[in-house]
Amino acid sequence: MTAGGAVAGRPVVAAILLAAGAARRMRGRDKLLEAVGGRPALRHAAEAALASRADRVLVVLPPDAAPRREALAGAAVEIVVAADCGEGMAASLRAGLGAVDPGTDAVVILLADMPEIGSEAIDRLIAAFDPAAGREILRASAADGRPGHPVLFGRRFFGPLAALKGDRGARSVIEAAPAGSVLHVPTAGRAALLDLDTPEDWEAWRAGRDGS
Repeated sequence: MTAGGAVAGRPVVAAILLAAGAARRMRGRDKLLEAVGGRPALRHAAEAALASRADRVLVVLPPDAAPRREALAGAAVEIVVAADCGEGMAASLRAGLGAVDPGTDAVVILLADMPEIGSEAIDRLIAAFDPAAGREILRASAADGRPGHPVLFGRRFFGPLAALKGDRGARSVIEAAPAGSVLHVPTAGRAALLDLDTPEDWEAWRAGRDGS
């Protein structure tokens, strides 16, 4: 490992899967346990990250999350507990970043309720990361150019991310980034925009797939 964490000229990248949300809009169901390809959505997202070029996969869970832990049983992920997850997404980001190795060059922030994000979308972000060329925030976008998730952040943004509060997520860090440092990386269709928050969202998504 060289200075900056690169191994054989390749940046060291950690994937942080945010899975500590309460899923309150699901009216008693846990959206991260909804079936995607015959397995829980959380497991599907974790396996996509594990199949990518990320060097580590960290999954951020709430303190009391036995069913979510069970969904991850046997997967080679590292579980991080966000003790203050009730604050919102910023608490999960802080927990995930706090578990990253010092030599890590970048993190990919993933949301577990986006069932059409696969390893190829993550790999596109990692391949486009080039701090020497100023490309330090890589954001997945839909085929029509609209930005979404996941998002890769180079190391210089770890401090601002860790300083976030509340439930806004990383948008303010992206908005404050220097001109030219943010690059949108296209993904297929609407995968980068498709997050499923309600039972109706899940039913409509499944109906669309059955009819395709």
